[in-house]
Amino acid sequence: MQIRNVAIIAHVDHGKTTLVDKLLSQSGAFREHQAVAERALDRNDLEKERGITILAKCTSVVWNNVRINIVDTPGHADFGGEVERILNMVDGALVLVDAAEGVLPQTKFVVGKALARGLNPIVVVNKIDRQDARPDEVHTEIFDLFAALGASDNQLDFPMLYASGRNGWADPTLDGPRQDLSALFDLMVQHVPAPKVKPDLPFAMVASILEYDNFLGRVLTGRVEQGVGKVNMPVKVLRQDGSVVETGRMTKLLSFRGLERVPVDEVEAGDIIAVAGLSEGTIPDTIGALELSGPLEAIPVDPPTLAMTFRINDGPLAGRDGKKVTSRQIRERLMREAEGNVAIKVTDSNETEAFEVAGRGELQLGVLIEQMRRESFELTIGRPRVLTRRNAETGEREEPMEDVLIDVDEPYTGVVVEKMSRRKGDLRDMRPSGGGKVRLTFHIPSRGLIGYHGEFLTDTRGTGIMNRLFAGYGPWKGAIEGRRAGALISTENGDAVHYALYYIQERGTMFVTPGDKVYQGMILGEHSRESDLEVNPIKEKKLTNIRAAGKDDAMLLIPPRKMSLEQAIAYVEDDELVEVTPTAIRLRKRYLDPNERKRFERKATADA
Repeated sequence: MQIRNVAIIAHVDHGKTTLVDKLLSQSGAFREHQAVAERALDRNDLEKERGITILAKCTSVVWNNVRINIVDTPGHADFGGEVERILNMVDGALVLVDAAEGVLPQTKFVVGKALARGLNPIVVVNKIDRQDARPDEVHTEIFDLFAALGASDNQLDFPMLYASGRNGWADPTLDGPRQDLSALFDLMVQHVPAPKVKPDLPFAMVASILEYDNFLGRVLTGRVEQGVGKVNMPVKVLRQDGSVVETGRMTKLLSFRGLERVPVDEVEAGDIIAVAGLSEGTIPDTIGALELSGPLEAIPVDPPTLAMTFRINDGPLAGRDGKKVTSRQIRERLMREAEGNVAIKVTDSNETEAFEVAGRGELQLGVLIEQMRRESFELTIGRPRVLTRRNAETGEREEPMEDVLIDVDEPYTGVVVEKMSRRKGDLRDMRPSGGGKVRLTFHIPSRGLIGYHGEFLTDTRGTGIMNRLFAGYGPWKGAIEGRRAGALISTENGDAVHYALYYIQERGTMFVTPGDKVYQGMILGEHSRESDLEVNPIKEKKLTNIRAAGKDDAMLLIPPRKMSLEQAIAYVEDDELVEVTPTAIRLRKRYLDPNERKRFERKATADA
């Protein structure tokens, strides 16, 4: 059977996973009347809750006796490492672009990677049934993008379809019959080349995806580049430097059939398969026959730009919620994550029982922390910081920079430009985008965006859309103004009391409610002034024999400000930490004892 390997790439929320659902359905991958969840490939709980794809996944359909292996990729820039690896496995790419939103930063990123790999993409203008669709303008934007990225003449002559993934149709023209996706299936078969393989050479494949299966153990997925593989065949695993990591047997070979992985006895060059039975092989190792002379080439992945410190939870409430609290357990989990996610790097920190975790952005590291807390870990997380470098020629300090594209209602343009300028952002372009909206383009240091997204949504009343893309390194921009407000800090251990919180709330915004566990050094709220203020949240009312009827009823509390995990991580300053447990997210000072805090402040002032 002939094979085609295709990746679906696009900006976040442009409809990749929904389109894959319809491709599977119309190819007959599902039985008639089979109950299938919406966005069937998003199996992970966090993917279902957030409505985004976090991990790249393979599926397979058969069309006119041709097997099409389809790889669904994430759209968020933070998970760009997944996209980069996947492009090494495929011979074609389906570029999805929203008919209303048009070309956005992540579209530029994924298309640039696909063109650099020499792929000739198929373009699908999706969501054509939107009321604000502008297909002709979007077509022009896509062509301009290809040209700006240095596409060859072949790549510029891309085939294009208009589609509605949700309704399951794609047509070469806007006035087509709008019945099904047969035009897309036919185009994938005709336009995407068959894999260039060497069937007569020894078996070899590059591992591109690593997963853990409860029954099979470590499962490595990749494309067979050459030769034929058989079950129980002896193989060796080679690192990129040519060293042999391990030798073993491929105890299971799995091929993709619809949503399932099916055991097979033999695999051929060109097919995307999964292998079980190897204990040390990882990404991007080469798995090959014993007679293989050297490793296959693997695509390099862009380095991390942001780091956080993961520490044990050493607060007074440690160990009450989670079961995994030791540094050894945290280290094992982080190392396992780094093994399967090439965009994350883990190193030991200078602090005791702490680890430096570097990744692509706040969302990627926030997802990792959320996964760990659901696995019953307890941690404390430090403030995110960017990873700088020295310019090899000039010796100047450089920091990661990002291109930010913002769509915002016209009345909120002023406040967005002011806030971005304060964070060292340069306004590069400003133009109307229709419907009373303005599109702003900024070039800004990555650290200027830490903690800004929540503020941005507040400033734009939730109507603004912000998209960002790593744009390389640039000269250090100097100090950026941090959080202006101080913190309300607990002086006592115990349960927060209504009476005490009523009087504390006059001093700022509260983060806790009556009955919440509090401890010395925990942050209870945001002070209305720039300085920190120590308060007693467990102070009870002195009882007397004389009671005034109705007096206590007037002590109404303002609802507290509840933060999500990402908001909490972005909120803390250098001397503060986020305590994460399976049931709670708390903010605290790094040094809980007030005398120790003062010593640290004096030392920091002296060092400055």
